[in-house]
Amino acid sequence: MSKRKGAVTFQGNPLTLTGNELKVGDKAPNVQLLNDELKPVSLDDYSGKVCVILSVPSLDTPVCDTETRKFNEYAGTFGRDVAILAVSMDLPFAQKRWCGAAGVERVTTLSDYRDRQFGEGFGLYIKELGLLARSVYVLDREGVVKYAQLVKEITNEPNYDEAREAVANTVKL
Repeated sequence: MSKRKGAVTFQGNPLTLTGNELKVGDKAPNVQLLNDELKPVSLDDYSGKVCVILSVPSLDTPVCDTETRKFNEYAGTFGRDVAILAVSMDLPFAQKRWCGAAGVERVTTLSDYRDRQFGEGFGLYIKELGLLARSVYVLDREGVVKYAQLVKEITNEPNYDEAREAVANTVKL
């Protein structure tokens, strides 16, 4: 398994990501995550839909909260062929509680806490923190990466305009 030192930073301090970096054109690995009822969900379950995958360190932090709420708002403009998945290491119970408190209903939260399949499969597991790096991926209906944005400083928000444009372009395919 590869390790990428300094791939991201936290408040300017370099961190190490483990797993292979996923790039545009790659087929996303069919990782298994847990939904808010502790039931396994795999990326193949979303086959046939365009998937927007948000990888966030923790929903209970201000930047992750803002990002997930924004994508919840955008969901209404994306259409029914688009699934928005927010993946974190948060426990499924915490994700469900956060969604209820935040009024987030159009983003599906999934947890990678148990096996780290997502973090390592997408190359986003932060060795020093035991959390996921902030990123946005857009997968086409066959699970091929059409857009990948790794946010270098994890306390920063992603580029929303770029991500929304990538979703629009992928839906047209």
